[in-house]
Amino acid sequence: MTEGVERVAAKLATTDRPFTGVTVDALSPRIDEIDLDRPLHDTTAVLDELEDVYLRDAVYFHHPRYLAHLNCPVVIPALLGEAVLSAVNSSLDTWDQSAGGTLIERKLVDWTARRIGLGPAADGVFTSGGTQSNLQALLLAREEAKTESLAKLRVFASEVSHFSVQKSAKLLGLGPDAVVPIPVDHDKRLRTVALARELERCTGAGLVPMAVVATAGTTDFGSIDPLPEIAELCERYGTWMHVDAAYGCGLLASLKHRNRIDGIERADSVTVDYHKSFFQPVSSSAVLVRDAATLRHATYHAEYLNPRRMVTERIPNQVDKSLQTTRRFDALKLWMTLRVMGADGIGRLFDEVCDLAAEGFELLSADPRFEVVVAPSLSTLVFRYVPAAVTDPAETDRANLYARKALFASGDAVVAGTKVAGRHYLKFTLLNPETTTADIAAVLDLIAGHAEQYLGESLDRAS
Repeated sequence: MTEGVERVAAKLATTDRPFTGVTVDALSPRIDEIDLDRPLHDTTAVLDELEDVYLRDAVYFHHPRYLAHLNCPVVIPALLGEAVLSAVNSSLDTWDQSAGGTLIERKLVDWTARRIGLGPAADGVFTSGGTQSNLQALLLAREEAKTESLAKLRVFASEVSHFSVQKSAKLLGLGPDAVVPIPVDHDKRLRTVALARELERCTGAGLVPMAVVATAGTTDFGSIDPLPEIAELCERYGTWMHVDAAYGCGLLASLKHRNRIDGIERADSVTVDYHKSFFQPVSSSAVLVRDAATLRHATYHAEYLNPRRMVTERIPNQVDKSLQTTRRFDALKLWMTLRVMGADGIGRLFDEVCDLAAEGFELLSADPRFEVVVAPSLSTLVFRYVPAAVTDPAETDRANLYARKALFASGDAVVAGTKVAGRHYLKFTLLNPETTTADIAAVLDLIAGHAEQYLGESLDRAS
């Protein structure tokens, strides 16, 4: 164990770029040739092998030039919690498999619910991630809806909401038209006028508005929907309000920007991903509800696990609230973080990346080589290289695609990509407080260099 920890610590300390650029074709044969039926019988030999097939070529999120997806570097107290929970191996489904672990998770659920402002009847449970949290929230909304006809149920979400909304609707047996996409404004926030119009249209057609999913931190833009206005509409139409704050939940600890999610306290359910903006290792997420009684829709009793008598005996079984049965003690990571760093420590880290994004936006806005889509609400920047001499948008698309692939292949930095209005864009997701504006500027120069190389080669081919 000590040798393994020392190797990883050394690797993290000496990694000079986020990725080596290894290809699937280069790495696959090294893994394919390993015979799992012939163990090495030596831990050092296995660690040497692991270095060759994994550690050397892993994508390292802690590097300041990893700027791609919603992956964060992790704080040390959480790593300690991960080691402890894995060694003890508690299962958080029932009291007789976890004891204090159950109470620690419940304490953290209560702490998060208070931070949100859900009120004294709130409750929740830890989950594997935002997708599961959104699924459970929409399950509760479906069961609370006042109809027996699944075909009549409708879910409203912005056109840039997370794909798990559509996936959840399908898993819940709703029809292919169940999710109604609502247009967004220039800042990529749901248009409440359009939402009101769709709610009225659906109710007028005899359909049932089951839920509105408001996003507090969209994956592509970090945009935050107008939560107070959405809450008003949900109250008017008797509709369940779910806030997907998987990304934006870091604002719950923010010392500077908490007001950006004002209105979240009016939600019926909220998704939080601590493994995004609370700097926790995957996985660490939760779904919170305003009314603990609604969690009954996820409750099933089995004599071999959580018989009904345990409820009257006041034995706290978390499986009564969860879609999962066996479940890791992921709450311990957040517990250790709060006990060592405090909520303000987490909040300062998230404030740093939000402020960095604002600085990055100024860099991009002032650089004629690039266009940036929208000012950041959190820590995401969507932009693209725009060569002045190129008038064909498709050629600009190809240059940006090439630049992203070439950058990844070089290993010098990692950035993400998406589409805006059918055109290819690049994306920085800034979740590393160690990243600086100098890093951002350097990566922009690399992107421009790769794009210019592509355009030069394209011109040569054409001539």
